[in-house]
Amino acid sequence: MPLQAKSAIATADGKFIIDHITIAEPQADEIIVKIQAAGLCHTDHDSLNWGKPIILGHEGAGIVHQIGSGITDFKVGDKVILNWATPCMTCFQCQEGNQHICENNSPVTAGGNGYTPGHAHLEGSTWHNKPIERSFNIGTLAEYTLVKASACVKLNSDMPMPSASIISCGVMTGYGSVVNSAKLSAGSSAVVLGTGGVGLNVIQGAKVSGAAKIIAIDINQERLEMAKQFGATHTILADKADIGLQKAAQTVKSLTDGRGADYAFECTAVPALGAAPLAMIRNAGTAVQVSGIEEEITIDMNLFEWDKIYINPLYGKCRPDIDFPKLVSLYDKGDLLLDEMITRTYPLENLQRAFDDMLAGRNAKGVIVFE
Repeated sequence: MPLQAKSAIATADGKFIIDHITIAEPQADEIIVKIQAAGLCHTDHDSLNWGKPIILGHEGAGIVHQIGSGITDFKVGDKVILNWATPCMTCFQCQEGNQHICENNSPVTAGGNGYTPGHAHLEGSTWHNKPIERSFNIGTLAEYTLVKASACVKLNSDMPMPSASIISCGVMTGYGSVVNSAKLSAGSSAVVLGTGGVGLNVIQGAKVSGAAKIIAIDINQERLEMAKQFGATHTILADKADIGLQKAAQTVKSLTDGRGADYAFECTAVPALGAAPLAMIRNAGTAVQVSGIEEEITIDMNLFEWDKIYINPLYGKCRPDIDFPKLVSLYDKGDLLLDEMITRTYPLENLQRAFDDMLAGRNAKGVIVFE
């Protein structure tokens, strides 16, 4: 029987409504998940302006409600974390180990945030009797969601669902950018520009990797205090008038024997700061553009002198079936703080307030919770 699910739906005009969708029976390789919690990030707000109706949300965790006839790895009642970078495991990039940039299924690299084969069959979710896409192929801001089995990773932990929900984008992006992409080495120094949800997880990734010095930079003193809780050893309160954070870069150098840090991670999503991590690192250091700036910016090539590396990873090079269990294990051992990262939780009906709090910088992480 078709299932009705209260959902947050972008209406293609920069706004959203809370309304019901209809979910059909899952096909052989699909699963219906009853969402327990869905994390929020700026991408969810950005998707209001994608110019098409879409079920919002791309971070989430829940319980398997129904499975397709071909599903053998999951059963009804299993707890799962949802993953938007669903690998096909057969394309060139998947074979190279780059599951996060799958050439067939990824809504980013294959579909431009549109429908791809990683999306459950389009007619399986309808709104006003018309098929509707799910954000990043999963659409987690809904009571129930229909997804491919490849979008699910089993959760073998008693961790709270709100904490589990944020693993599937913000935590993975921050942690993975350090561990999988930059491959930060123990004993090194790292600078983190921006200490929101992603930045805090960069800090945690650096701490887990054994960084000797972790320097957090932000314009918000309260966030810098939180950065200390998550592992920052030094903090720098930045000035909005500091163009390109050049003054902050000088402070970084004073903390790193005059050279600059070994690694710098940009987590602000401010295009004007896209080149800032290059000013923070030593010769032959590594700058990492974590926040996904997709705008044209001007870079002074002198910032690359000498032998500096600048990388722009997606989703922390996530391999969901490998990385999610690692993150859960780190949480269970007390080495990864997730509960402490969730500033506020909201019912779906308060999504606008959640967006407002996020845009105002009041939350490290806000989470929508479902009963």
